[in-house]
Amino acid sequence: MRLVAILPFLIAAPAMLSAQQERHSIEGDNVAIYNLVGEVSVEAGQGSVVVQVTRGGSAAGQLRVEQGEIDDRQTLRVIYPSNHITYGKQGSGSTQLEVRDDGTFGDEHGRYEHEHTHGRRVTIEDRGGGLDAHADLRITVPAGQQVAIHLAVGTVTLANVNGRISVDAHSAPVTATGAKGELSLDVGSGTVRASQIEGDLMVDTGSGSVEVSRYHGRTLSVDTGSGDVTGTELEAAELSIDTGSGSIRLTGVTAPEVSLETGSGSVNTDLHREIHTLSVETGSGNIAITAPPTLSARVEIQTASGDIESDFPLTVTRRARDHVEGQIGDGKGSIAIETGSGGVRLLKSSQ
Repeated sequence: MRLVAILPFLIAAPAMLSAQQERHSIEGDNVAIYNLVGEVSVEAGQGSVVVQVTRGGSAAGQLRVEQGEIDDRQTLRVIYPSNHITYGKQGSGSTQLEVRDDGTFGDEHGRYEHEHTHGRRVTIEDRGGGLDAHADLRITVPAGQQVAIHLAVGTVTLANVNGRISVDAHSAPVTATGAKGELSLDVGSGTVRASQIEGDLMVDTGSGSVEVSRYHGRTLSVDTGSGDVTGTELEAAELSIDTGSGSIRLTGVTAPEVSLETGSGSVNTDLHREIHTLSVETGSGNIAITAPPTLSARVEIQTASGDIESDFPLTVTRRARDHVEGQIGDGKGSIAIETGSGGVRLLKSSQ
């Protein structure tokens, strides 16, 4: 009798699970995907953009998936019928954001910018009596495709994609590996890790550390409100890093144009090639620049409190208590260094 009672459940269980999964194909050159809660993975694909949606949570059946064109973009939107959502993987705290009735959020694209459409306020927490539902997305992207991915809370991973990809996440760590083309990662709160990137890379985070390794491309830009920035093997035409509070540590930098700025924190940079312009500024912290023995540049260094040291022969043209100007070698490049409180060292590499 017990076997007869259990067997129907065992047979029905796979069907129940499969009902939570669905596959959507999105045609068009410009695609936008919106999901409030879940894990998002982005991989290389062929043909059109394909999104596999796996629903989860006790209220997963209440979610709706809608598609259609919005302001010249083909979209896929996961609709959550509640202003309060519970997600166990959220961690501590809560996330609040404005969500429009059509399920879009997080950008001011097109008509929304002009119509000032704000929508309803949604709160996502790790506990409480909110809607227990989320959607995990597996997105495959063909080469050359333009895709914008919007996520409120969860995680984002990208692997081996080639196109114009942007990620806008409110509270989510983002990991990208092997991407080519143009990659934009905008995170309100969460760590960002990017490795083996070819092309343009832009990282903007309100709070969270940023790690970039094995980058090769034209423009590398990192802007974080609070968090350390570390980089290894960075080759770019232009390299720009700005953090409101946090240290900057770079090794293996090959770039003619370099700009490094932190409101509070140390800066340590290892240059593998000569530079055209190097600008380094910190409100409070030590600065150490390691460069090849062939370094040639006009130099201007300012520090309100701290020593100035140089391994390179420096022909001084102007000296004050907190200010030194001079020239290294033929003076072909330009180096400007400023710290409100901290020492400055120009170190000669062994290469």
